[in-house]
Amino acid sequence: MVVSILAELALQKDYLEGKPLDSIYFGGGTPSLLDLKDMEQLFDTIHQLHTVVAGAEITLEANPDDLTKEKLSDLKNYTPINRLSIGIQSFADADLTWMNRAHNARHARASLDDALAAGFQDLTLDLIYGAPTTPDVQWAENLRLAFEYEVPHLSCYCLTVEEGTALGTFVRKGQQPPVDEERAARQFEYLVDATAQQGYEHYEISNFARPGRYARHNSNYWSGESYLGVGPSAHSFNGQSRQWNVANNALYIKDIEKGILPFEREVLTLEQRYNEYIMTALRTMWGVDRVKIQAFGPDFMTHFEASMAPWLQQGSVMEVDGKYKLLTAGKLLADRIAVDLFLSVQD
Repeated sequence: MVVSILAELALQKDYLEGKPLDSIYFGGGTPSLLDLKDMEQLFDTIHQLHTVVAGAEITLEANPDDLTKEKLSDLKNYTPINRLSIGIQSFADADLTWMNRAHNARHARASLDDALAAGFQDLTLDLIYGAPTTPDVQWAENLRLAFEYEVPHLSCYCLTVEEGTALGTFVRKGQQPPVDEERAARQFEYLVDATAQQGYEHYEISNFARPGRYARHNSNYWSGESYLGVGPSAHSFNGQSRQWNVANNALYIKDIEKGILPFEREVLTLEQRYNEYIMTALRTMWGVDRVKIQAFGPDFMTHFEASMAPWLQQGSVMEVDGKYKLLTAGKLLADRIAVDLFLSVQD
């Protein structure tokens, strides 16, 4: 697979049009299982094909059970990786068992202890709230432990049940309870208050950071910057179009061996670009910029103002100096508000 990814990097070398890289993210699947030789090849190829700015944010996504002391030492001493995104999910065994995670609460704590001991200071943790095994007291404890470790960044997601997954099947058959929306909303509100008290900025619906410690990778996505994804299922965006690679590993490798880029592409209409901007900007603490809406044209501005008015009136959104930002009540309804602001796209 690494050979194919190296080949795709070469095939896609012009996608970013020479833009220097200030963020590199190894995510999806289990990139922490890559050995040092594989990582060395990947970094060598990236540097051959692109300019990587000094001090670029280079993140590795990892599961706690993959982060052994030896692995962490190798990552710190022999790779340019300077940030870890650790999929803790919860510090409670009951939650982790229900989520079918490979690690347990002991692994979760040990991965953080060992990462800090290895010298990694730039950490982000994934935590999940709203699960039926997560009472309010456990959610508060999960956050207390995260604060205790003084990690600079937290990504906190509400449990979602998706069709086609094992959990979705269990819920549909009544073998597992559905998500308790009242519990999820209550835990989200506690999350917002608790992180604020600890000095975190709620800079995106699911993301909280110490001042100035925002994830560059995430921020580039929400601000509409171009990005290139390589590997099966990877997505890319250049401001005008989206593309996504085939998910099947065997088909991906087969096409790459033939020198074919195995992706589908969608060229965005003006309406779709407007919707894309609304969807991403509304989720951030910087909000939707009136000037950017006006740049789409007068019809877009007229639609935006009419659709936004009810949300301003009911106190879900505030407008400050031409920026429209979600209040706490609005953050619970972010998707619904975005849909209201969207323009319907004609086929």
